[in-house]
Order: sequence, then structure tokens, then C-alpha cells
Amino acid sequence: MSGAVGGQAAPGVAGRLAKVRRRIALACARAGRAPGEVTLVGIAKGQPLERVVEALTLGLDDLGESYAQELVRRREELHRLAAAPPAALDLAALRWHFVGHLQRNKVKLVVPGCVLIHSLDSLRLLQVLGRQVREAGVTQHVLLEVGTGEATKTGVQPDEVRSLARAVFAEEGLLLDGLMGMAPFDSAPEEARQTFAGLRRLRDALQQELGVALPHLSMGMSGDLEQAVEEGATLVRVGEALFGPRAR
Repeated sequence: MSGAVGGQAAPGVAGRLAKVRRRIALACARAGRAPGEVTLVGIAKGQPLERVVEALTLGLDDLGESYAQELVRRREELHRLAAAPPAALDLAALRWHFVGHLQRNKVKLVVPGCVLIHSLDSLRLLQVLGRQVREAGVTQHVLLEVGTGEATKTGVQPDEVRSLARAVFAEEGLLLDGLMGMAPFDSAPEEARQTFAGLRRLRDALQQELGVALPHLSMGMSGDLEQAVEEGATLVRVGEALFGPRAR
């Protein structure tokens, strides 16, 4: 993306973005992967608009929100900025991700408009998503969010992933791309690694059983992205390490 926004840009975003990209590149090198195999999704939850804009002008193309109302508000803010003369921001390459728990009554706020929903976690949500994508005349890429222990309050249990995956394939308009998960909060690096390795093994087994490609693993955040990348993450969800502490 290119462009500039008037006023003083929030300090530090450029340095943090460069540091996060370097962390990803080094982790890829250790794992024998190309950095291009991993997409950085900037999580804008609670961040001031100017920090988000600065990251976009520095080339961040993937932006995620955790709440449906916040996604709508953020999208409207950016589009107003892009439309203001002189053109302040180019949004042509921007890809939106929804990464939080999605309530069924908020689905219309998210579909259409997101390149990927990371957090499909129930049959009831799947059915509502299916109805919405058919009404909107679109297809929607999704990931199944897998619960990874007592510390994670959302997500389908690992032993239920297979049945939910089959239900996605049976639902017209929904396309399953893989799995999402997170390590328990405050977990040690090796504990996080074990969580991510388990998610990768579950994805690999699911691919073999269903005979389909599931190319994406969304795992790793600010504190554990190295372990996630080394265990196969294709999408890392980074907030504070990229944008700084949340404003609210």
C-alpha cells in the first residue's frame, strides 16, 4: 500500500513492523521455510487509527479485528480517509480478517467483506454463515478454531473437528482453508510449541482423512510467533508487538 495521512504519525510503528518481520524471517530460516509462506495479520483491536494507518502505508496488507462492530467501524474510518481529498490512503490491497469469537447475530456485519474468518467453532454458527453467504451471493473462506485447553474459552474440541469440517464441505458457499488455535496464556515457549505442533498434526490428519488440501494454520501471536512459524503457521496474528500497547 502507499500513501500518507496528514498529521503526526504515531512513533514506533515502523520499527515494530520491521522487528516483527525480522522475527518471522529468522523463524522461517530456522525451519527451512521461505518468509513468503507466512502472512502477518495485524490485529487492530483497540489501536488508534493513526497507528493502523501508518502500518498500512508501510506495506501491511492484512488487517484483523476481534469484534464485528469494531470491524465495521474501522473499515468505515479507513474508507472515509481513503476518499478524502487529496487521496490519503490506498486500500486496494487491504485484506480483512475476522479473528475473534463471532456471535451468530453479528454475522451480517462480517459477511461479505472478510477474506477469511478464523473462528468458526460450532455447527450453529456454520449454518448461520451458510445462510448469509447464500443471501449475499458470495463465497466465504473459513478456518475452524480449535480449543487448545482449559485456558482457551472458545473453539471446537479436537475430537469434534472432523465432523464440523465435513459439515463445512456440505454447506454451499463456505470454503474450509484450515485450522486456527492459540497457545494457553502465559505458556512457556516449549508448551506453546507443543500446542502448535499438535494443531499441525491435527490439520495434517484431517487433510489425509478428507482427501482435501487445508493450506492454512492460523497460530502465533506477539509472544509466541517464533514457535508457531517453526511449527508451520501460515498466518500469525500480531497486535501489540506491531502497533504498541492498546489505547483502550
